[in-house]
Amino acid sequence: MSGLIGRKIGMSSLFDEKGKNVPCTVLELGPCVVTQVKTIDNDGYEAVQLGFDDKPDKKVNKSISGHFNKAKVDPKKKLVEFKMNFEEDLKLGDTITVEHFKEGEFVDISAISKGKGFQGVVKRHGFSGVGQSTHGQHNRLRAPGSIGAASYPARVFKGMRMAGQTGAEKVKIQNLIVLKVLPEKNVLVVKGSVPGHKNSYVIVQK
Repeated sequence: MSGLIGRKIGMSSLFDEKGKNVPCTVLELGPCVVTQVKTIDNDGYEAVQLGFDDKPDKKVNKSISGHFNKAKVDPKKKLVEFKMNFEEDLKLGDTITVEHFKEGEFVDISAISKGKGFQGVVKRHGFSGVGQSTHGQHNRLRAPGSIGAASYPARVFKGMRMAGQTGAEKVKIQNLIVLKVLPEKNVLVVKGSVPGHKNSYVIVQK
């Protein structure tokens, strides 16, 4: 099993053995239950589907309810598939906790980043604007400037960096070190920042 589903609680800091203040992110990780086991014979590949965060029965339709009833687990809000290692023998209804991870190992964390709405090129792409406020320019400090199109090619190339929707996209941060594992509270503490707002879902993978 390569990972678990969790929720971002927020940021804090810890002191290391040298007395240095280390910024860290606190995650509520698991417990996750196995809601489906995919095999080569039935599905063409091997994977395990995990569920996290209970969902009220009244918000589950019949087809999805049957999926959870087959695994004999309560309905879950978040379902994610993970690759399964050959040495593992997971069955429907099995529970996986934060103890799946160890202190000192490196993990990759993916989540949906904070949405910033419609933003200009300075905030979205780091442009410096058009010149300074001298030479008669009074409203060009955050403007994009020329986009380079003339009679040829008489169009704007796809992918041109311009203003638009910013954030609210899937982001993966790699190689974050695990600082603490607290099994009694289902908490994982990693060094550095993690994408997403507080209480957003995160996927942690080895």
